[in-house]
Amino acid sequence: MTKSFKTFIKHTAKDYHNQSVNPPIVRASTIIFKSMQDIRKMQEKSKKDPTGGHFDYGRQGTSTTHILSQILKEIEEAYHVFLTPTGFGAVFLSIFSVTRPGDEIIVADPTYSPTRILTENFLSEFNIKSIFYNPHDLKTLEKAITKKTKLIFVENPGSNTFDFQDLGKIVSIAKKNKVLTAIDNTWATPYFLKPMNLGFDMSIVSATKYYSGHSDVMGGTLAVNKKVFKQVEKTNKITGLRLGPDDAYLITRGLRTLDVRLDRHQKNAKLVAEFLSNYKNIKLLYPHKKDSFNFRMWKKYYSGASGLMGLKIKSKNKNSVIKFVNSLKLFGYGYSWGGFESLALYQDKREQGNRKYLKLAKDEHLVRLHIGLEDPKDLIDNLKRSIKHVK
Repeated sequence: MTKSFKTFIKHTAKDYHNQSVNPPIVRASTIIFKSMQDIRKMQEKSKKDPTGGHFDYGRQGTSTTHILSQILKEIEEAYHVFLTPTGFGAVFLSIFSVTRPGDEIIVADPTYSPTRILTENFLSEFNIKSIFYNPHDLKTLEKAITKKTKLIFVENPGSNTFDFQDLGKIVSIAKKNKVLTAIDNTWATPYFLKPMNLGFDMSIVSATKYYSGHSDVMGGTLAVNKKVFKQVEKTNKITGLRLGPDDAYLITRGLRTLDVRLDRHQKNAKLVAEFLSNYKNIKLLYPHKKDSFNFRMWKKYYSGASGLMGLKIKSKNKNSVIKFVNSLKLFGYGYSWGGFESLALYQDKREQGNRKYLKLAKDEHLVRLHIGLEDPKDLIDNLKRSIKHVK
């Protein structure tokens, strides 16, 4: 990527053939050729360059999905980017590409709840063992490595509790022990963090979130280096995990304003965080406190922060915390995040997942906020009035 991120995503992939700013949607199940010789030529091209967008069947993609993959390849600074129908599909693809029965993987304890179910429960049916490490004590990671360890799976920051880890140290431990690494980088996207440059083998982003930015599309991306490309490509072919062209088009369109939106999400979130930090019964789970470990680890690796944050609220009355959430009328209630709108969610055990290292007192409650693109003054005013319900 020779131009800056901001310039590149505005100018890349223009379609001068059709004279359109964005590439067209090409839908196809059958890829049609003029002769059998042309089919064989295309298949030979695909063998020589499997990243080049040479298709002989619609399951492999169309020009619409290939263009999105190429854009993401540049901004991730990766060897290739695979596209999946959901963000969780990218998680699945990363793990199943590099593990086999008898292997072990080591997973960050504060990982996305479905990822935890996949690794802790589902993988065991295939005789693949998952071990969870403490994000604030990487000795628990290092001690867990054995000759059977194939993958270290990181989510940063941690889901719901927003634990920031020493990513460079994790990569160093992995390379020392010849173990592969994958990271879920959905919170930051490559706009704020480029995991491939840190030495990660795979980088996952749920395109459902900030890439799309409008809460109306599902998708996932898996950026890989050359080392793991063939393994992932093989698994991708067999599983048929493919993103449709219509979704690819919407994600491409959303990417054009990714920087503008994330800058605004960050600005709004910082103002909200500054306001909430004044309340003694609220511990803010966001990189704002400069003397904290989380802030130092964020500052060390990230160029910015997105709009997703957590609140650890101290209250003996659970219903009052739920009432606080329910009274946030400028915040929607629902799963996912990363759209233009603000969201709020009370985090019960189901959302937290079966965490090993999360210690919550009886009177501590987790609330997740996604700070959207509204006027921050309005959001703060809504929070100010609603927080009075917490007893």
